[in-house]
Amino acid sequence: MIVKQQLENFGLKVNDISLGKIDVEPAPDANKLQDIASAMQVLGFELIDKEKDQLVEQIKNQVIELIHYSDLSTIDQSLTQVIAERLNKDYAYLSRQFSEVEGLTIEKYIIQQKIEKVKELMEYGELNLNEIAYKMGYSSSAHLSTQFKTVTSFTPSKYKLTELNNRKPLDKLI
Repeated sequence: MIVKQQLENFGLKVNDISLGKIDVEPAPDANKLQDIASAMQVLGFELIDKEKDQLVEQIKNQVIELIHYSDLSTIDQSLTQVIAERLNKDYAYLSRQFSEVEGLTIEKYIIQQKIEKVKELMEYGELNLNEIAYKMGYSSSAHLSTQFKTVTSFTPSKYKLTELNNRKPLDKLI
């Protein structure tokens, strides 16, 4: 009721309100949207560029599915190409949207996810570094080691020896 009243105060006709979605007429311009956002923020609500946020969430879900639930050694193209194909969007467009919302590139997000999966595999202790590198789609264990050290500041062998093992939950990587 409060949201509906606020929107009507801005001269908008509210056709439908449901959780996370409002249908109004006429479509507000950018200046009016800014004013509405400010008014809603005072009430404890937030306007979200839903389309962009949904797209970023889809990208994250694809990355997590590919890295944590697939055998990357069987994928014969780059993960970014796979994501673009699965979402049926141009990769440059996806990359811009993701970077704007998250403040890092899809590639860096992929690397973060891969390193977290590598940590998990190392903690299980069932595979050696060469096997992990292969499973994770790295060209070599040296490449994996270099990327691992860049992200964690530890070599994989030093990481195994430390008590830090500070793996992050998947949803806390950004």
